[in-house]
Amino acid sequence: MNLVSATPASLQLAAEIIRNGNLVAFPTETVYGLGADALNATACAKIFAAKNRPYFDPLIVHLADLSWLEKLSAQFDERARRLAEKFWPGPLTLVVPKTGLVPDIVTAGLPNVALRMPNHPLALELLRAAQTPIAAPSANPFGYLSPTTAEHVAEQLGNKIDLILDGGPCPIGVESTILDLTEEKPRLLRPGGLPLEMLEPLAGRIEIYQSDSERPLAPGQLPSHYAPRTPAAFLNADFKFPADQKAGLLAFQTPIENLPFAKIEILSPAGDLAEAAANLFSCLHRLDRAGLQIIFVEPVPEAGLGSAIMDRLRKAVGTRQVE
Repeated sequence: MNLVSATPASLQLAAEIIRNGNLVAFPTETVYGLGADALNATACAKIFAAKNRPYFDPLIVHLADLSWLEKLSAQFDERARRLAEKFWPGPLTLVVPKTGLVPDIVTAGLPNVALRMPNHPLALELLRAAQTPIAAPSANPFGYLSPTTAEHVAEQLGNKIDLILDGGPCPIGVESTILDLTEEKPRLLRPGGLPLEMLEPLAGRIEIYQSDSERPLAPGQLPSHYAPRTPAAFLNADFKFPADQKAGLLAFQTPIENLPFAKIEILSPAGDLAEAAANLFSCLHRLDRAGLQIIFVEPVPEAGLGSAIMDRLRKAVGTRQVE
């Protein structure tokens, strides 16, 4: 088994694997990432192969400190610097014009690069030890549930990764917020672990980008993503329990009473959106392993982190709706 606990020795081994052009899965505060040397195009190609990820979907580049900005970004203006100084390390990804040092495979041929500094001690130690930026999408097969524990990674991609660093559960549990700063008005490309309400005081009015093509500007923009293998559907006002199906429920705060769900997962008994976000993917993983025929999903309030949770749930459900 290539899953190891985080120790000084395993960190040095992981850094060596990265420097040698191979793959390491590691924890961040959001989800586990599948990392390769961001400046090595051949190494980054291994990410796409391991995940079965389409090459038109760009990767996020993780930094240990701000010293890499001049090497990777052709323009990191005052607005970007204010946001980085306020929210890095943290769950915020900034999209800015790239330099030629960034391989085209990382940006899917786009002229811009997505950068962030993770707020996780193990991720930062790995970045410093590797002495290179690390490109790292979530460590799962493309389109499926994101991993928030090392065990999730091992279950889904274990034999395709050279090393999995176990740093425990990810505290935030949903991917980073992605903000595009390449135009005059900032654009939200993906809601995530940093709520929009916290960004606008520094960034100004933020437009919500609606993708109108099959070529995403950032990860997580395709209409079907973050999905369990079990079909999922939202509860609605006309919900009727399917007596002929083994059904599960992902509830926000309290389960629906007197219905024979085969398995129920509750995101937050206290109704806390931060707790719900941290539990989201683990709950979905457990439901997906329960041998169900369908998973019913209760919407959560769309405020703060609720926007990121609902973004993930809509993509998990895809186009399926309850009849």
